[in-house]
Amino acid sequence: MELIDHKEILIRFSEVDSMRIVWHGNYLKYFEDGRESFGVRYNLGYLDVYKHNVMIPIVKVSCDFKRPLSIGDTAVVETRYVPSEAAKIVFNYTIYRKSDMEVMATGNTVQVFLTPQGDLLLTSPEFYTGWKKRWNLL
Repeated sequence: MELIDHKEILIRFSEVDSMRIVWHGNYLKYFEDGRESFGVRYNLGYLDVYKHNVMIPIVKVSCDFKRPLSIGDTAVVETRYVPSEAAKIVFNYTIYRKSDMEVMATGNTVQVFLTPQGDLLLTSPEFYTGWKKRWNLL
């Protein structure tokens, strides 16, 4: 089973640079918007995780820029969960321009599980294993 979410984002003036295209760092914010939307849809949001006394920092991010987004464009952020047997959460992203569904950027993030004290968990927390079972991902 694939878990996918789509989030629309209207590109605002404050997100573009002097070339009138989206500043490259904002694409990571769009990935964040995609993760948050995914979390709401599939009950894997930051607050869902935190209530289990676990933190999930990003330890790896990549972004490949294909075409620039501009002010007034609406972006569609596709967030796709990537199953992993390791104790981590992996997402792939595709950002489309809504008007023609052209791919504007692709990317990936990896998050790991930490205790509130910052210790790395080498096995998946019980709640996450239960979450994967619920969605038939084991």
